[in-house]
Amino acid sequence: MLAATASEEDAISTRQAPVGPAAARHAEVALRSFGQPNAVVRQFDFWDTSYEWRRLFSELFGTFLLVTIAVGGGLVNARFGGTAVPGPARAIAPALMVMAIIFFMGAVSGAHLNPVVSVAFALRGNFPWRRVPSYIVVQFAGAVLATLMLRGLIGAQGSAGLTLPGHGISTTTALLWEVLLTTGLVSVVLGTASGAQQLGPIAAFGVGSFIALAGLVGGPVSGASMNPARSLGPALVLGNWTSWWAYLIGPLIGAVIAVGIAQILRGPGGGTHGTEAAQGTLGTLWRPGRIGSPAAAPDRVAPSPESDPGPPAAGEPTEPG
Repeated sequence: MLAATASEEDAISTRQAPVGPAAARHAEVALRSFGQPNAVVRQFDFWDTSYEWRRLFSELFGTFLLVTIAVGGGLVNARFGGTAVPGPARAIAPALMVMAIIFFMGAVSGAHLNPVVSVAFALRGNFPWRRVPSYIVVQFAGAVLATLMLRGLIGAQGSAGLTLPGHGISTTTALLWEVLLTTGLVSVVLGTASGAQQLGPIAAFGVGSFIALAGLVGGPVSGASMNPARSLGPALVLGNWTSWWAYLIGPLIGAVIAVGIAQILRGPGGGTHGTEAAQGTLGTLWRPGRIGSPAAAPDRVAPSPESDPGPPAAGEPTEPG
């Protein structure tokens, strides 16, 4: 009887013991977020689908900007006589745009901008397969919208803006060239997004550099697309399906080869750095919304005691007011 009483007293004292800060915080989060999906563990998490629209909009807008530059260079050049945008500029401009997009919204969605990049990240285990279809849909939508806008503003200029095999180049050769270039591109993307090579935002320099070099060397051969959305979206709008399958199959094969190369170089994926790079850090390192509390700038900052020289000494000249 005494033992039972002691046990009951211990249980009561345990229930009445003060709750630690960590337990109190978890209890507060649980109560505050009760009824919200995936919110008890971590409210602002990649798996919290309440922010999925931000990620999809990021991919839509990013691909829209990329295709505006990639297709727009060719259309503008054709519209104004073939000298407005020289060939090297048309090769480098998309690379600069990709760099800019990675810098300004890579943390939101991972800035894939390319269906085969999404597939490659998923094959590496850094990106959930269930998100791949929606990413691909908005990437193609961004490409279509950009081409529609350009056609409305400039007009269709024949095959300008499309990625096509160069003069005297067969579709098979263009496909093999796309395999080669995409293998390099996806290797750079995966390499700068994982392990010791995880570079964060400055990975944009590596990715952009490869796109520029690939465009300069491979542009005359295959158009250096490396991106099915960039090729097939404009083909749909402009109604020109010449060699379209080369720009679908080639990049896919190249992406798979790049995943195999990454496996050889770095082993299996799915690590923290690769996952953050592929999915974006929205919710893990940054919360969407105002950063900090609103505060009006003060009219005048009071000097600190250390910096206040005090009243001038007797006989010491004073500065004019």
